[in-house]
Amino acid sequence: MHLTVDLTYPASLDDVSAMLADVEFVRWRSARTVRAGTPGGGTVEQADVTGSVDHGFTVVVRRTLATDQIPAQARSFVGRALEIRQAEAWEALSGGRRMGTLSVEILGAPVRITGTGRLQPLADGGTRLTYDGDVRSTVPLFGAVVEEAASQAVRAALEEEAEAGRAWLAGERP
Repeated sequence: MHLTVDLTYPASLDDVSAMLADVEFVRWRSARTVRAGTPGGGTVEQADVTGSVDHGFTVVVRRTLATDQIPAQARSFVGRALEIRQAEAWEALSGGRRMGTLSVEILGAPVRITGTGRLQPLADGGTRLTYDGDVRSTVPLFGAVVEEAASQAVRAALEEEAEAGRAWLAGERP
């Protein structure tokens, strides 16, 4: 299943790039998303950034989430908790925009998300972050149901992360 998510930030591309490469932001965003996104809760196991905003950087986040919000027919495939590993590799700024790749693995679930990210400036001085990728499930017969549930969860998580980013840019800190 194909998934495209457009997110906007009221800040320059340089400011958004610096935020995304800031390990304090990544840890705060991850913890905030875990708390906000799941009634059953979850934990952030790892949140790291390597590289630099000038030369390109990689963000790795590993978290565990309860499966309370997954539809019952899909929950039987994944159990009571999910371990999610998310990696984003962002290239250096080129041609006025920044490109990246995204990979999300849900361990213990037959789902994988791969795609690209694009940061580009908007005419109003803001920045658009577009994720474009594919959600794949290997569950026989119920693959489409699992892909749809995973797509909805990924969209909600990315929108929650964007909300955290807008709060960070407005000065909210841990």
